[in-house]
Amino acid sequence: VIKTKSSFIVFLLQYALWWLIWIVLCTVVLHRLKISWTTALADASVTNLLLALSGFGIINTNKIYAPQKGNYIYSLGYILVLSMLVIMASGYFLSYRFYYDPLYMSVLEASMPFRFVFSLLMITCMSLVSGNRFYARQQVENQQRKEEAERLLREAELSKLRQQLQPHFLFNSLNSISALAGSKPNEARKMIQQLSDFLRGTLKKDEQQLVALEEEINHLQLYLEIEKVRFGHRLITEINIADNCKKMLLPSLLLQPVTENAIKFGLYDTTGEVTISIHATNENSMLTIIVKNPFDPQTTPKNPGTGFGLSSVGKRLLLLYSRADLLETGSSGNIYSTTIRIPQYK
Repeated sequence: VIKTKSSFIVFLLQYALWWLIWIVLCTVVLHRLKISWTTALADASVTNLLLALSGFGIINTNKIYAPQKGNYIYSLGYILVLSMLVIMASGYFLSYRFYYDPLYMSVLEASMPFRFVFSLLMITCMSLVSGNRFYARQQVENQQRKEEAERLLREAELSKLRQQLQPHFLFNSLNSISALAGSKPNEARKMIQQLSDFLRGTLKKDEQQLVALEEEINHLQLYLEIEKVRFGHRLITEINIADNCKKMLLPSLLLQPVTENAIKFGLYDTTGEVTISIHATNENSMLTIIVKNPFDPQTTPKNPGTGFGLSSVGKRLLLLYSRADLLETGSSGNIYSTTIRIPQYK
């Protein structure tokens, strides 16, 4: 509100200065036609003040009744009528005020065509300037509405992805608890408690768009504890986080589906110990996270890790950063790696 009020005051001062300059110029021109300074100043003041009021009326009219493309005939008619009204009003007032001055009356009568053209040009210029300002403001508002709509759409899509991801993980965990309930009830109870802690933390983070890597890793540890109950000694994790990237930001709950994908393709088809490694570094102010897992080329599909988990991560990164190159996957020998790069915007 303050900004709008101050802008309006600046506009009024500029507008008043513009017409003050024209009053001075018209006064000088009339005086050179042998009209006295007092009469010339009165003539210039009346004519230009009427034009200034007309211009102000055009500006306010454009605020209420937006000019539309194609309505040029109506706009031209409006300008012509306004110009004629200005000439008639100024001519009537000046004739009534200086009827006793024959020299001025002759100059006034002879200059009527010029006065009409001058008024027409001035009102036309004011109409064009006002129209251009309206269209410029309209374009800005349209762009703002478009950006707001796109932001809401992104948030809706991100929310949908989260809603899809939570049941996906929850069903897997419940299946594991069900499998443990008969043979290892103590571990099943432990897993239920850990799952409760993990989901409680997840609900708290749902409203956070970005979190520090250190916080994300701490939350990921809860998930890994659940999986270690599920797989026992077979699951080994290595987490190496460089000190200079612990405070770097990334989308919340991003690493859990990537890690789940690594565990799925690393442990499901094997019976021995498997190491899942997570490395995070700061590469030219870009947070780079690499998750690696071994896999058996004989039993694993050619493109491991192309399921819902990685697909949701790729969509989230695209929606948040408008880049499709932030998620990369690949394999070397029997090691599958997922690389995530997160830009750090200040």
